[in-house]
Amino acid sequence: MSNVVIVGTQWGDEGKGKVVDRLAARADLIVRFQGGNNAGHTLVVNGEQTICHLIPSGILHKGKKCLIGNGVVVDPEVLLEEIENLTDKGVTIAPANLSLSEKAHIIMPYHKAMDHAREKAKGKEKIGTTGRGIGPCYEDKAGRVGIRAVDLFDPDLLKEKIEGNLKEKNFYLTQFFNAKALDANQIFDRYCEMAKILRPFIRNTSLMVDLAAKEGKKILFEGAQGTHLDIDHGTYPFVTSSNPVAGSACAGVGVGPDKLHHVVGIVKAYTTRVGSGPFATELLDDTGDYIQEKGSEFGATTGRRRRCGWLDLVMIRDSVRLNGLTSLSITKLDVLTGLDTLKICVAYELEGKRIEATPASLKELAQCRPVFEELPGWKDEIASAKTLNQLPAETTNYLNVIEEKTGVPISILSVGPMRDQTIEIKDPFSRS
Repeated sequence: MSNVVIVGTQWGDEGKGKVVDRLAARADLIVRFQGGNNAGHTLVVNGEQTICHLIPSGILHKGKKCLIGNGVVVDPEVLLEEIENLTDKGVTIAPANLSLSEKAHIIMPYHKAMDHAREKAKGKEKIGTTGRGIGPCYEDKAGRVGIRAVDLFDPDLLKEKIEGNLKEKNFYLTQFFNAKALDANQIFDRYCEMAKILRPFIRNTSLMVDLAAKEGKKILFEGAQGTHLDIDHGTYPFVTSSNPVAGSACAGVGVGPDKLHHVVGIVKAYTTRVGSGPFATELLDDTGDYIQEKGSEFGATTGRRRRCGWLDLVMIRDSVRLNGLTSLSITKLDVLTGLDTLKICVAYELEGKRIEATPASLKELAQCRPVFEELPGWKDEIASAKTLNQLPAETTNYLNVIEEKTGVPISILSVGPMRDQTIEIKDPFSRS
């Protein structure tokens, strides 16, 4: 049996939650390895929508162990609220089925205050962050002044770190951003309260994953955001603050690359983006509005309207290379139903030259013009299809072009939002 990594191949919002939910049914451990509550994985089970921001999507399956790895930055208030909301829905959450890495960094109120103050100061030049303190928390992690989950066990150290960090943060907030200062004692008292509740959940998750691997258990590694939001490989600076690529699963969980066997790249059947930044295939017309409305393209975390465009295979080929993709999972294929003609971007044209990869320069990327292949659309609804043979010929043709141009086979198709509206061509957990 294989261990499986799930990654997004675009700018996030590809529908990873549904794929993780499906594969979690046959996994033993589901491990989140990066990002924070700036991610939102939307699941629809028995007609009810559930959005997970920090807790791995597999929590909806009984008997599964869900872990939040050290690569995730965690807002304890959000985590506790998510636990409460899921519990209210009848989902059992306890240390027996949920663990948080003792090495995970903790988002503090000053991280969120800095995030909001910076975006406000930038005005029209803002990055478009979610304002949840993700970036500033990763900054403190890299600056070696971060607070980790294990620090919540040591009140003296926790207070010392909060007071030390606030000297700098309050200076910036009041003197540079003209914002309010934060009170160290209030923060300390609140985090001590939350620490008491979270303490049973905090474990050495690296050891837990290693033991599971030695016992031959199936492990599902769940990423957030998408490859082109990667801090190193994305459309910088319009990116997230972590590495959503598959290799990050090793660092973000604490395992070696020998534990990663099958990497599934989630590809939305078209392209969407939230926030600022170049978007070569963006549709600013009725077709874009049609896709946006039919696909209900609003951010699961922010509620912001997503920008929509045609499928960009230049991006996907970059993701194939950066992640070492084994297979693709195509999501929201049903949204394209009803369009007379479909377009797929197969290359860019820059200054009269055809290029096959995304330029690092945002100035050059903004000048790129998509080279499209046009394909006939389909009118018949596909949401009830259970096999490839039940799909219209035009749909199959669309999928064949994706496989041909990326060189990667498709393992899973999503033809609707419900769990059972899925066609599985190959089980990613199988090595055959």
